[in-house]
This record gives sequence, C-alpha cells and structure tokens, in this order.
Amino acid sequence: MSEIIQGIRELSDQGSGPGDEIPGALLKSSVYGINLSADTLQGNLAGDGTLLVFLRHFGCIFCREMVADLRQHASEDGERERILFFFQGTVPEGREFFADHWSSARAIADRPLRFYQGFGVPKGSLAQIYGPQVWRRGMQTFSRGNRPGLVQGHVRQMPGFMWVRDGRILWRHDFEHAGDNPNLSNLPFMPMPTRA
Repeated sequence: MSEIIQGIRELSDQGSGPGDEIPGALLKSSVYGINLSADTLQGNLAGDGTLLVFLRHFGCIFCREMVADLRQHASEDGERERILFFFQGTVPEGREFFADHWSSARAIADRPLRFYQGFGVPKGSLAQIYGPQVWRRGMQTFSRGNRPGLVQGHVRQMPGFMWVRDGRILWRHDFEHAGDNPNLSNLPFMPMPTRA
C-alpha cells in the first residue's frame, strides 16, 4: 500500500502532464468496477492507447453529457475498449448510473479518489464549479435534454480527460471550469465513426 501512496505522490507532485510516466504502483493497483477486463489498472488499458475519463460525480449534468457524447462517438468496432471511466462511488452506484447512460461502458469505482489524486485531477475553486461560465454551459446542456441528478461524492471534484499509452500520459485536457467539455471531434487519437 505504501508503494501505491508513493506513486500517487510522485505523479501528483509532478502535475501529471503530457509525457509523464504513470508510476508502476498505480498501474498495478487493484481495481473494481463494471465491465472491466482485469483486476488491475494496467490490465484494463488498451495496448494502442486508452482515453481515461474522470467524472465529477453522477449528478453532474456535464458528466452526463460527456458520457452521452462519448457513447455517441465511440464506434462499434472496439472503440469502447479504448475508453475507461473513473467515478467516485461504489460499484453498485456505478452499475445503476451506467445502466441508464451507457450499459457497456467500462468504469472503475474510486470512492477514495486514489486514481483522481494519482493522475492529478484537481478539486475546483468556487468559480470553476459555480461561476458564470458554468451557469451558461449548464443552460446549454440542459436545453439539449441533459438533466442533473443527485450529487454523489465531492461536489468540488473537477473532471479529468487524458490519453495514455505505454505507461505514459500522452495528452490531457485541462478543464477551465466544470462545464468545459473537450470537443471530441478534434481528438486526433480517437477516430470518429463516419456519418452517412
């Protein structure tokens, strides 16, 4: 356990940006969740790269939107295997949430936030969580049919979005505020399905 804590400290102290190596102790950490293929983080990472998506909390309207957008963009030819969600809840809570939003999604339960901390996913300031930009984006998201739910976990937890391969973080989106979802069509490493 102390190796895992040390690995988390090392990555957190560095800020875990592009090019950073993921500590071996974090990769070897046991994981629990839904639709997982192995019992360690490393065993759930695709060899050609994985998009790690750290959700704020299940009630977050922006996280619900992000899951819906990723589900829509993931092609049927295995792209689902290249996306791995993290959530701050229990496995039963995760099962209930993803049953409604993307039943085949792969997701790791991280109630103690060890992976959030290990990958340097920060807590937000009041402006990042409740500021004017967040309210504007919330109205846009609401108008598209997304609805908030009950908060489960730390309300100030920011989301995280990063591409990892070969034990390294190759790219990450630094969220300006809670509603700052990245434009999925601009991600060079995630081919999007062609639409007729």
